[in-house]
Amino acid sequence: MTQIYFDHNATTKVDDAVLDRMLPYFREHYGNASSGHSLGLAAHRAIDRAREQVAQAVGVQPAQVIFTSGGSEANNLFIRGVSDSLKPSALAVSTIEHPCIMRPARGLTRRNGEKWQLHYLAVDAAGRVKVNDAADVLAAARPAMVSMMLANNETGVIQEVAPVAEVARAQGAWMHTDAVQAFGKILVNFTELGVHALTLSAHKVYGPKGTAALIIDPRLPVRPIIDGGGHENGLRSGTENVPAIVGFGAACELAVSRMAELSVKTAALRDRLEHGLLAMGATIFGLNAPRLPNTCYFALPDIEGDTLVVRLDKKGFAVASGAACSSATPGKSHVLEAMNVSPVLARCAVRVSLGVDNTMAEVDSFLAAVKHITDELKNMSALFNV
Repeated sequence: MTQIYFDHNATTKVDDAVLDRMLPYFREHYGNASSGHSLGLAAHRAIDRAREQVAQAVGVQPAQVIFTSGGSEANNLFIRGVSDSLKPSALAVSTIEHPCIMRPARGLTRRNGEKWQLHYLAVDAAGRVKVNDAADVLAAARPAMVSMMLANNETGVIQEVAPVAEVARAQGAWMHTDAVQAFGKILVNFTELGVHALTLSAHKVYGPKGTAALIIDPRLPVRPIIDGGGHENGLRSGTENVPAIVGFGAACELAVSRMAELSVKTAALRDRLEHGLLAMGATIFGLNAPRLPNTCYFALPDIEGDTLVVRLDKKGFAVASGAACSSATPGKSHVLEAMNVSPVLARCAVRVSLGVDNTMAEVDSFLAAVKHITDELKNMSALFNV
């Protein structure tokens, strides 16, 4: 059975054009980028070019790009690396952050000796941090660090990062945004967001897994969390994954070139999908908030998300019951909990995230499959209740 892939927020397949750029660096140009011979210099030049491509994609200078092994490491580098440079104080994060922000932030509060105070920026029922509410929290807490994602990986809801960053800056706080889900779907510009640090990841934009970046303001006080040979301007030691970094650069270039077209296409697909789901009585989380054009997070009453995901998989559709990176707590979404969604309805949540190859015909087939599954489950329920 051919699988129809509707899980692009979890990961994307490597684009053919990206793979073509990567392949020579597995075999022909395999040198260590720290070596002084011609093979090493070729690898170093390839990394320099990729750094330029990533930088151009978000409007920064190449020296501001610090390559890491993934978005989780980049987020940890901000939380742990900056906190190690500061006297313990307070930090603030939104209640819908990815676990790779939440867990290191909470870890700071459990250190021996002086501890950090953690404060939360709450979201409303639509999944958005209200700027005025965030400003009140920041005014009361006076945090030294703030992290607020640009777009949520589950709901797709877009956050007002720039005005919150303005408040944070005015109070002398270092501001970070996790833009992993947003990049490639909406415009992401470092300067316009007003942040001091920003996270990107290659595998969300048709690049390879295993490489990402923390984009930093040169003034950001950050210490490495991995020590060694002093790679990445001393901020991230370890032999560079040259093929993946080359692919990351190519993917960023591709993402910028086709973002407008892809956004229009996926928005049309999502609108068709949501029209059909609403007709079946579905709840769509964040429906009335600005969202990524490719993301639909919905629940059909009385059908658990895990059940629907498994049944859809058997019919040839790959979807998610929440976030792929939160497998430690299956069936529970801290994002929906933060939005005050009832636990019963939250257990029914399923995420569809569309991509470059999806079609209207696939959306219609998906809706037909969902309808067939719901009718089947209702008939089974009626049978057992006789």
